[in-house]
Amino acid sequence: MTTHAVWAFRAGLLVIVTAIMAGIWWLLQALGLPMSFSPAGIAAWFNSQGNLGPLLLLLLMLLAVVVGPIPTLPVTAAAGLAFGLLPGALLSIIGAMAGAMIAFTLARLLGRDALRARLPSNPLFGSQGSQRLLFLTVLVTRLVPIFSFALVSYAAGVTAISVGRFALGTVIGMLPMTLVFASLGRAFELNPLLSITAAVVILTVMTLLPWYLSRQRHSRLARWLHLDDEPANKAGHK
Repeated sequence: MTTHAVWAFRAGLLVIVTAIMAGIWWLLQALGLPMSFSPAGIAAWFNSQGNLGPLLLLLLMLLAVVVGPIPTLPVTAAAGLAFGLLPGALLSIIGAMAGAMIAFTLARLLGRDALRARLPSNPLFGSQGSQRLLFLTVLVTRLVPIFSFALVSYAAGVTAISVGRFALGTVIGMLPMTLVFASLGRAFELNPLLSITAAVVILTVMTLLPWYLSRQRHSRLARWLHLDDEPANKAGHK
């Protein structure tokens, strides 16, 4: 396939996904989706739709993850209120996972090659990126609800993480907070100072850790992450 054909395919895929997301938003609006995104209001709307309620939850969660600005946690809380803890949590996870995989795939098709070429030895973006480090990064960012679910999905798509590890890290990481919000049935307010502090700390660690590991290839942490194997592997290919 030529370069022109590859980019035509990618552009076409982006247009199709955009059209689908716009169609979902139009449908939800036409059916009266409350714009306040209050868990109680959304739950009442789900229940008012009868048998369509679970499907609308899946579509709303899918839209929230792929598009981004729509908050996912109030939707999860509404799912718990409308359908019960376990069914609501399960539906939320299915919808969020479907959206995460779409976002991940789009980012991988549109931006992965460019970053891999620019940062060939980076432990996050290079072709020999550490799968353990990337898995832990996805897992931690999923565990902390202050990070955008959509942003993490798109960011992971341009890294070297495998599809399987991304999916596993996402499921494990999102499960605790999904169950918490589905059981509460409402979105609790996070302390702003605590949220900002946690975000700064985690982002600082995630930024500095690759820099440290690139200079300490034979440290205990690098060995556990399998980073110290790369020079040997490269030498073996020469």
